[in-house]
Amino acid sequence: MKGIRAAVDSPLKSVKLNTVIMKGVNEDEICDFVSLTKEDPISVRFLEFMPFSGNAWSQRKFIPYQAQIGIIEDQFGKLQRLGDEKTSTSMNYTVEGHAGSIGFISSMSRNFCGGCNRLRLTHDGNLKVCLFGKEEVSLRDILREPSPNRDKELVSVISAAVKRKNFSHGGAEEIQKGMKRPMILIGG
Repeated sequence: MKGIRAAVDSPLKSVKLNTVIMKGVNEDEICDFVSLTKEDPISVRFLEFMPFSGNAWSQRKFIPYQAQIGIIEDQFGKLQRLGDEKTSTSMNYTVEGHAGSIGFISSMSRNFCGGCNRLRLTHDGNLKVCLFGKEEVSLRDILREPSPNRDKELVSVISAAVKRKNFSHGGAEEIQKGMKRPMILIGG
């Protein structure tokens, strides 16, 4: 809590706190997280539990964002929808009278892949155009080779990878089959 307080009191433009919600683990803390937004302009974002290599994903632990909203509205009343940026991965809301906001990153129950513009560079120099995508493109190799056209090569490789990006992922079962990396090695 001291770290969150220090972030709120700092000159940072915004403070976002992400939490993955899992049935039987922390769903009873959802409203505690929402309470953090009462006095402070914090953005608490609830992520649906996603299947990644090594995280023991199970449908039994999954709580869709709609159920999370229900838990919150039972205690705080009807949530007020906020506008989202065009490429936002979060659906944003506020509780009446609260200084902060809450958001739901619903990558499992509400596919937003078609509007997602996120790119990820892994710790070993691979580009991922989709968090759940199997394909990775090595930028490290291009960067390590001396070339007068390196910038053009990078632009070409990145552009081609983005153009191959799928409009949507195949659901939890397909994601589970294809995940080769744990989230900690992908970066978030």
